[in-house]
Amino acid sequence: MTDHWRPTRAQLEAAYGTTIRDVIADGLDVLFCGINPGLYSGAVGHHFARPGNRFWPALHRSGFTPVQLSPFDERDLLGLGLGITNLVARTTATAAELTSPELLSGGRKLAAKVRRRRPGHLAVLGVTAYRAAFEKKSADVGPQDHEIGGTKVWVLPNTSGLNAHYQLPALVREFRKLRRVSGAGP
Repeated sequence: MTDHWRPTRAQLEAAYGTTIRDVIADGLDVLFCGINPGLYSGAVGHHFARPGNRFWPALHRSGFTPVQLSPFDERDLLGLGLGITNLVARTTATAAELTSPELLSGGRKLAAKVRRRRPGHLAVLGVTAYRAAFEKKSADVGPQDHEIGGTKVWVLPNTSGLNAHYQLPALVREFRKLRRVSGAGP
């Protein structure tokens, strides 16, 4: 594709604080929710775009997609009943730059979006961010004990290459558990 490009340092710096459009529709099987976009994603305008992020390989290897998509193919997810949003819309160099009030506000906005869009499952990628955004201090990876407007909530590990606790095979196992329960995928 012609839009596969690597941003320059200046483009990365210019992406600070920008936003990326959600990949969303009503009634999705699964709405995946990142913490917030990184600068690389902000610069290219696509979710989970940084090389080394394991979202796209985990999505494919767990059976959600028939082929491994790239960030530039993200709109193809809608035809598979999948979508992407974020807890916090603004881009940062790292999620550590987000404040607790920002995450709480993001959790409220996400809950309103989920009530409006009504996906079957919401999958938040990042247990620490989920705990902060929804004030669920004991939450762990996997299905949660609450729903949002009838939508089942699931927590998946953060797919960032910086998350050394979960290597790709472990991410695939966790994604696969959600796929089986949700019935999503080709």
